[in-house]
Amino acid sequence: MRLLYTIGDGGLGWTEDLVGDKIPSYAILSHTWGGQEATFKDLRNHSNIEEVDAKVKEGYRKIFFCAQQAKRDSLDYFWVDTCCIDKTNSQELQEAINSMFRWYQNAKKCYVYLPDVECNTPNAESESSWRWKPTFRKSK
Repeated sequence: MRLLYTIGDGGLGWTEDLVGDKIPSYAILSHTWGGQEATFKDLRNHSNIEEVDAKVKEGYRKIFFCAQQAKRDSLDYFWVDTCCIDKTNSQELQEAINSMFRWYQNAKKCYVYLPDVECNTPNAESESSWRWKPTFRKSK
C-alpha cells in the first residue's frame, strides 16, 4: 500500500510500499470515477498539487479535498485509488484489487466525494441544511 502525504509547501509525497504493522493511520477516499481522473503518472509529474490548474483534470479536486480533510482530521496520510496505484504495473494493480476491501476497512476515516451534491449551508442545525437530501438521493 502506497500512501500520499502533504509536504509543508503544499506538495505531495508518497510513502514507500507499506505492509502490515508498518501502515500508519490514514484516510481513504470513496468516489465515482469520472473521465478526468488524476493518475499515479500525473502526480509524479506535478509534485505541488496547489500549483496544478484544477481545470486540467477534474480528479485533482478530489485529491486536494482529501488532502485538506485529512489534515483537518489530524491524519498525515491518505489514499486515493486513482493515484496511489501504478496501474501500469499489473502485479501492483492485482495486489491492490485483492487488498482494497481491507484498506477501506482499516482506514481511520473514509471520505465520500459526491461532486453532484451541494451542501452550502452556514448552519448545519437549520431546517435549510436538509436541502442536500434530494440531490443526495439522485447522486451517482
